[in-house]
Amino acid sequence: MKISSRLLLGTVLAGTIAAAAPAVWASSHREAPAISGMPRVDSTDFYMFRSYEPGRDNTVTLIANYVPLQAPYGGPNYFTMDNDAIYEIHIDNNGDAVEDITFQFNFNTVLANNGRGLGIASGVGANGAAPPSVAIPLRQIGPLNGAMGSIGNLNETETYTVTMITGDRRSRNRTALRPVTAPISGQPTVFVKPVDNIGTKTIPDYNAYANDFIENVSFGTCGSGRIFVGQREENFAVNLGEVFDLVNLVPIQGTVVNPDYPQYLAGPTLTRPVGINQDRANDDVVDEFNVTSIAVEVPIACVTGTTNGRNGVIGGWTSASLPQARLLDPTPTYNGTARSGGAFVQVSRLSNPLVNELVIGLRDKDRFSASEPKDDGQFAQYVTNPTLPALINALFLGPVNTLTGGNFTNLAPTNPTRVDLQRAFLTGFAGFNQVGSRANPVASEMIRLNTTIPVTPLANQSVFGFAGGDNAGFPNGRRPTDDTVDIALRVVMGALCHIGADPANPATATALGSCSPNQAPIGAVPLTDGAPLDPSELTAAFPYLNPPIPGSPNN
Repeated sequence: MKISSRLLLGTVLAGTIAAAAPAVWASSHREAPAISGMPRVDSTDFYMFRSYEPGRDNTVTLIANYVPLQAPYGGPNYFTMDNDAIYEIHIDNNGDAVEDITFQFNFNTVLANNGRGLGIASGVGANGAAPPSVAIPLRQIGPLNGAMGSIGNLNETETYTVTMITGDRRSRNRTALRPVTAPISGQPTVFVKPVDNIGTKTIPDYNAYANDFIENVSFGTCGSGRIFVGQREENFAVNLGEVFDLVNLVPIQGTVVNPDYPQYLAGPTLTRPVGINQDRANDDVVDEFNVTSIAVEVPIACVTGTTNGRNGVIGGWTSASLPQARLLDPTPTYNGTARSGGAFVQVSRLSNPLVNELVIGLRDKDRFSASEPKDDGQFAQYVTNPTLPALINALFLGPVNTLTGGNFTNLAPTNPTRVDLQRAFLTGFAGFNQVGSRANPVASEMIRLNTTIPVTPLANQSVFGFAGGDNAGFPNGRRPTDDTVDIALRVVMGALCHIGADPANPATATALGSCSPNQAPIGAVPLTDGAPLDPSELTAAFPYLNPPIPGSPNN
């Protein structure tokens, strides 16, 4: 149990560190030494996009994923959130890298029968005697065929509250969001989280069951939206094992085009069937694991603002915090294993994926987890002198020359201070996705979304986002269909030095990256990890990510 208030009394930061260009290969799982031991507060992916569900394009959808790599059969307790933590999604809408709006989530778990006694109890009496009252060991005692209608079969219920904070997240400008539908008796601000996908015998139609927990909420005068918290299928396609084994693959698109993934075309300079071809078998996450999603659909007008240099572009990130002090109880009870108190300390932070894993130095990873975007300029060398291109050069100089027929002596971009990466990941591009109208925006690691750019329908979305001619995609926000692994890998190796360049004069600086093709030898090579995405595999409906994989597929 906690002895502190659930309000954010003051976040104590362990230190600050600069963010880096997200030269990403995977989603952020176990990205720092400390957070690897705290999976319930480990942020894994953050999506922010203008909603592309038909009729909802006046809203923005924010999805913060936590609790990485959930095995579908992870019973009997499955994957609840941390009752002591606060989970937050932050929005900056004026370019100062300080939150202007925060959505704060607090969770609680209770046993059946209002948390008193044994929860659901059962027993078998002998020779006609009354059965003893013995607590059952599972989270359910029968099928769950509806959200509230079958709640009597659920031994443990997970609930949460949502607070919308304007201004600094430690401020008192707080509004408790309320479900429009009938609330739990006596607790009008409490939402219910569906139990994880235990299996098809317990929950025959999980999608219908979980959809009952999508709540309509009012955000005041700016309109209404929806909220959902629950288990979803992992959607971040990545060749995870090979990536962390010194990139144990040749990261160039092969010449075989998989008909299931037609958007991945072989590069025109590739003439030999060598490299890696797109195949779901290369993916170690999708179709293998689940994750817990916190999803908010909010009207655009609620997050953009209209004054003080705001321009319709927003920056976003997510965080999780724990009380500063925790004292373990030597005689623990249900939901009472420790006493916690003191100010909340941020232990996890995420915007673009895998910044901490593959860019931040090992000594600084925990400090980055505790940092805030406004302080990200402190260690700009992680952007201006990224180490991943040097690693790729050391590992793949020979294979790239073989596959492309080239005679490269160096693969890493040579443009000084990597202005292309600073614009892509720390400041945004003026007139496209730069937050606010400041001449010199605060350098900060955030996902940036221009809410004035029209949505692209799901069927027409390019997995390469902006680089594929789809302005509504990454790095203009991030959608579930964006292959940020391939996109960011190409950007870190200098793709922006080729986009907009004069092909007749390769030494000319581009308008986009302020660098020339000559400074990025393989910036036009189709780099990839071979783990594809396909918009047809997803849905165009909130909460967008697919229902979770069941623990048992049998009926």
